[in-house]
Amino acid sequence: MGMFSVFNISASGLTAERLRMDIISNNIANANSTRTESGGPYRRELPVFATILERELTKGTEANGVKVVGIVKDNSPLKMVYDPGHPDSNSQGYVEMPNVEVVKEMIDLITASRAYEANVAVINAAKSAAAKALEIGR
Repeated sequence: MGMFSVFNISASGLTAERLRMDIISNNIANANSTRTESGGPYRRELPVFATILERELTKGTEANGVKVVGIVKDNSPLKMVYDPGHPDSNSQGYVEMPNVEVVKEMIDLITASRAYEANVAVINAAKSAAAKALEIGR
């Protein structure tokens, strides 16, 4: 693994975690959306990550970062809330609400933020190590 591989791996992690935070923010913003363009209430979205594998002639296969391979809808059941005055209520007065739990989303957001910070710390450590290596050559 070369020096620049560390930067590439951490950069892929930064990109993935930023997208994860964007998706979580979208979920929170739509926590009360009972109508979408596709019809029905909003469904929570989740990113799907995969390891980027790279083949090397001498070592075989090694991980070289992470990539987002897709965004999937969470198929967990929707919440039913009794609100007969709501325009989207059914004949019994219940409204199908999104399957977004704001507390769970906030926990996921904190986790994504910490992962983002960890990748920034790795980049800063690698940058510092490279600078020290250059100082040795002087």
